[in-house]
Amino acid sequence: MTEARDSRPPRFIGSEIYRRSTYGGRHPLAIPRVSTCIDLCRALGWLPDSVYIDSPLATTEQLARFHDPAYIAAVRKAEREQRLTAEEQERFNLGRNGNPIYPEVFRRPATACGASILAGRLLAEPGVIHSPAGGTHHGRRGQASGFCYFNDPVLAILALLDGGLSRVAYLDVDAHHGDGVQAAFDDDPRVLTISIHEDMRWPMAASTNSAESPGSVGDRGGGQARNLPVPAGFNDNELAFLMEAAVLPMLEDFAPQALVLQCGADGLEEDPLSKLALSNTALWRVVAQVRSLAPRFLVLGGGGYNPWSVGRAWAGVWATLNGFAIPERLPPAAEAILRALEWRHSKGRNPPAAWFTTLADPPRYGPLRPAVRDLAAQVMAVW
Repeated sequence: MTEARDSRPPRFIGSEIYRRSTYGGRHPLAIPRVSTCIDLCRALGWLPDSVYIDSPLATTEQLARFHDPAYIAAVRKAEREQRLTAEEQERFNLGRNGNPIYPEVFRRPATACGASILAGRLLAEPGVIHSPAGGTHHGRRGQASGFCYFNDPVLAILALLDGGLSRVAYLDVDAHHGDGVQAAFDDDPRVLTISIHEDMRWPMAASTNSAESPGSVGDRGGGQARNLPVPAGFNDNELAFLMEAAVLPMLEDFAPQALVLQCGADGLEEDPLSKLALSNTALWRVVAQVRSLAPRFLVLGGGGYNPWSVGRAWAGVWATLNGFAIPERLPPAAEAILRALEWRHSKGRNPPAAWFTTLADPPRYGPLRPAVRDLAAQVMAVW
């Protein structure tokens, strides 16, 4: 029996904490992202108060649904004292390896988790929710990893499962392997995880020639994970092919009651932390393709380290979810938001005019390479 779909408009969960919080210095996350998305959506008339929800802060008890209480206590201590002992830093991977201790080191990720947990609870009923602050897919039960202190996608999925669902799909199109989410659910028959990510990119998703390595095409975890590691230069045509040849058939066969999409923007051509070559319109097409596959749809953010490309991409995700037309040229209020951004990176010294005046990238078409064809064949051969 097919569930009825919610007739209400999509809802957006955000917070002002991201406007004033930064990982500091020259960290890749020393840029505005969520606040840019919110501001663009408001400037374009796409985000009325009636659909905006201010994110709650996840409680210690809510975080402990997945995370080790000792680790949660360490993150709280790091925020309170702005330091940890050397032993604590090593044990919890805090204050090292790209996971700095900064003023909101607990509150910021706990707010993203609060949004995802709330989304999971709201989606007890059919509906669509966008939470661009979410998508921290590397977080481990007892450690920070890859700029991720807590794992909000895991907490969202657990909230959906706690609500009585028995089939939840997680699709990750970030440039980096969704390793933390896969590890949490790779042997849970209720959850299917699919990750499209750059081959040989951190966290060392290994060559497709290795059947044993995490993130490789042969890595199926405990049985419920599927991985599609793509080559550098991965283009719009190749993403469209993988969706049609592998991802959509797997999702349709699984028939999820809820779908969580991690829509990281670091696979875009302008991003400094990958070598992929996608346009934001390719990501929006993925959003449109999978929206109808489940009555409950949660779209999270994720990676994205160019403030112009990530803000524009996530605003376009919201437009796609609502069916809003993308203007060919942004109105002055939206353009002013983009012109006010700064980026201490070589790519930010002389940004092209299109980063200020448009929302949609031109398509990044390219050849469909044999390696990408082989990926689809390999993953479907074991489906």
